[in-house]
Amino acid sequence: MSFTLTYASMANPPDIFHTSYETALAELKTKLGKDYPLIIGDEKRFKEEKFPALSPINRDWTLASFQSGDAQDAQDAVAAAKAAFPAWSKLPWQERVAYVRKFAQAIQDRIFEIGAAVSLDVGKNRMEALADVQEAVDLLLWPCKMMEQADGYQVKLANDPMEGVLSVNESHMVPHGVWLVITPFNFPAALACGPMGNALVAGNTVVLKPASDSAWATAMMMECAEKAGFPSGVINYLTGPGGTLGNALIDHPDIAGVTFTGSAAVGLGINRKFAEFKYPRPVVLELGGKNATIVSKNADIADAALGCMRSAFGLQGQKCSANSRIFVEREVYQAFVEELVRLTKEIKIGDPTMRENWFGTVINERAAADYEKYIEEFETVGRILTGGKRLTDGDLAKGLFCAPTIVVDVPMTHYLWKHEMFLPITMVTAVDSLEEAMGYANDTDYGLTAGFMGSAEEGEWFLDNIQAGVCYVNRVMGSTTGAWPGFQPFGGWKASGSTGRNTGGPYALLSYMREQSRTRVSIIE
Repeated sequence: MSFTLTYASMANPPDIFHTSYETALAELKTKLGKDYPLIIGDEKRFKEEKFPALSPINRDWTLASFQSGDAQDAQDAVAAAKAAFPAWSKLPWQERVAYVRKFAQAIQDRIFEIGAAVSLDVGKNRMEALADVQEAVDLLLWPCKMMEQADGYQVKLANDPMEGVLSVNESHMVPHGVWLVITPFNFPAALACGPMGNALVAGNTVVLKPASDSAWATAMMMECAEKAGFPSGVINYLTGPGGTLGNALIDHPDIAGVTFTGSAAVGLGINRKFAEFKYPRPVVLELGGKNATIVSKNADIADAALGCMRSAFGLQGQKCSANSRIFVEREVYQAFVEELVRLTKEIKIGDPTMRENWFGTVINERAAADYEKYIEEFETVGRILTGGKRLTDGDLAKGLFCAPTIVVDVPMTHYLWKHEMFLPITMVTAVDSLEEAMGYANDTDYGLTAGFMGSAEEGEWFLDNIQAGVCYVNRVMGSTTGAWPGFQPFGGWKASGSTGRNTGGPYALLSYMREQSRTRVSIIE
């Protein structure tokens, strides 16, 4: 098939993508309720205490069950990964790349099945779900490509100019050890495979802990890893509560590095904890965002509104890249707002596995309760133009459906201009100049993504002044969303990230390795 699925192309895929997804979905629904084990070395471990995966589309649907891992399971998984590290790290890098490519292919072969699971487990529409899984594949393949291009990051340096001896110098990038990967609910495939791919290709072994709200897709990917034939202990998989299992992993002295994707509060806490150990250990953080789009008076209003709508309400606003703030030059403010409201009211809401529905559910009851809390606040301090309510009519009654919401007239001093809600809510205000808009856009602790709609010349000014790691100019498919490995590397500045090297970019793999300078001296006779 010549069609390549990305976040830019998923809006209009060939019909075979829909028919293949529907076939996989129907088959998957006949297999609900499977009990997935912990994977520790070559052991598949089952526990007395388990927890169910309930679909946010219909809370009566039990999708699967998972083990509640504990501190002992954490100890055992780290021990297995540590035991596997010497052999795995000493494999020629070409062999590690071959394993990871097999892993990617095994996921690719099951893209429609895993995509259907993502829809049921997270509430994503079918194309968002399929894009998540396809991105997982591409994020596994990307570090393989980077490793090959760098020839294993083994570089011959100049020889020392020493008389009577030959001093040969090299620089080698080498792995750290056991790498912990902690993932969020919203991209269960991509945000697991991105750091795992980097860690494995670099020569680290992995302990993966997914979010409990979306463990199903990662469990299926562990089946793909098993098919790829990784040696025992190279990838270990743990499910369970963050308060016990997660903390036991983070506190473990044999964890050599960690990738955490999630809230800034938790991620920065991990960073501080890692700084308290005997010596520094690498921390790769992919954290929250409070992402702005600036709309110029010179923008195409229809395109600007469409790009903002897609980024604000894709995945029900549950993206760290979601467009939650929009600053519009006053001359076009009214026209822009009217078009944004019109487009938002046209959004098809319902079971996201159905082809016609673009907008699905929030992830859990806590998120739905937060939505109601914020709506109550906005009704006091601003004006809701559309949305602002839970949707409970008919088939929506058993799910977690929250209407896409546009809010205006909120004072710029209000804390919600700077607080990440992670919900289908966006705030809009008029500004008197692009400079004023830029001041507001940068006035936040976050610096993840940002968008601009206007002239090409203004776009260059925007890129030179915005404080964000991922920037888009005139992107109609999503004004602040849509990163893809090899095309738009993804990572944040300020409180949105830690390394300054974006996932899916040319430098990401370096975050999972450390440099060793090697000098060999011999006497010249």
